Amino acid sequence: MSLSLAKGRSNARKKATQALYQWYMSGNDLQEIEVQFHEAQDMSKVDQDYFHQLLHEVPAQINTLDEIIGAHLDRKMEELDPVEMAVLRLSTYEMKSRLDVPYKVVIDEGIRLAKLFGADKSHHYINGVLDKVAREYRQLEMNQ
Repeated sequence: MSLSLAKGRSNARKKATQALYQWYMSGNDLQEIEVQFHEAQDMSKVDQDYFHQLLHEVPAQINTLDEIIGAHLDRKMEELDPVEMAVLRLSTYEMKSRLDVPYKVVIDEGIRLAKLFGADKSHHYINGVLDKVAREYRQLEMNQ
C-alpha cells in the first residue's frame, strides 16, 4: 500500500470516528452527517470511499460488532465512554470485515484514535480489547 493511500485511510478513520461519535450522540441521519463533514471539514487528504464505507458499514453491523466487543469487555457496553465505543466499533469492523488491513494496523490505528480523542490512558483499554478481538478473528495472521 502506498504511503498516500495509508495516510488517506488513516485520515478516513479519524474523520469516521468523529462522525460515528456524532451519530451515536445525536442520532442524526448518516447521510446528513456525511454531508456535514464534506461541507465543514477539510476532507482533501481523506480516502473518501473508505470514510463512506466506515461511516455506513459500522452502523449497519452495529449489533454484531457490539456482540463481539461485549464478549471481551470487563464491564457493560453502556459503561464505555462514547469515544471508546466509536473507536472499538470502527476497529472491530476492520478486524472482522477488512482482512486487507493487517491486524497490527487496526490495533495501532485504534490506539492512535484513543490517544487523540479518548480519555487519558483509554488507549491501554482499547489495546487490550482489540488484542482479544484480533485473537478471535485474525489468529492465522497472528501466527505467521
